[in-house]
Amino acid sequence: MKRLIASVAALLLIAAAVAVTALLRRGVSARDTPTRTEAFIARIVRRFATPAAMRRARNPVPLDAAVLAEGRAHWADHCATCHGNDGRGQTEIGRGLYPKAPDMRQPGTQNLSDGELFSIIRNGVRLTGMPAFGDGSDDADTWKLVHFIRHLPAVTPAELEEMERLNPKSPAEYEEMKFLEGDRH
Repeated sequence: MKRLIASVAALLLIAAAVAVTALLRRGVSARDTPTRTEAFIARIVRRFATPAAMRRARNPVPLDAAVLAEGRAHWADHCATCHGNDGRGQTEIGRGLYPKAPDMRQPGTQNLSDGELFSIIRNGVRLTGMPAFGDGSDDADTWKLVHFIRHLPAVTPAELEEMERLNPKSPAEYEEMKFLEGDRH
């Protein structure tokens, strides 16, 4: 038993030494792409962060065109800053996060259960740029977002154009819009 404990301790020390050496060589820049090991660990942590009962939860909001439109509008106003209107994560903020904002159209997101998506939106994900949204009073809106995330692989050019109009604007962008609309004051 003592040999087993000593062996495990030695392996842990070696793993820690390798990790520290890699950290010292690479630094901690958010510009790097996460290593395969980091990505693997992040997926495991994300999975453990979602309670088992929540992973099995199904979306209670029936899907229809109005629900999808509400989810799309909510996405454009709250999520697109990091994830982009198309869900690819190719925004200035999304590319600057570590880990980078995921491409929400890909299997890594689309294969998550409805409950996992809901939990990630509502509770956030520690040590990433994903904050917690919602306090329980807006669960229906979060479930609508889950429907829209499922729709992202099929988002249309017309939907993207609509979302562009719904995206938050900076004060300078508002001034430019007013100018282009003829308000010269």
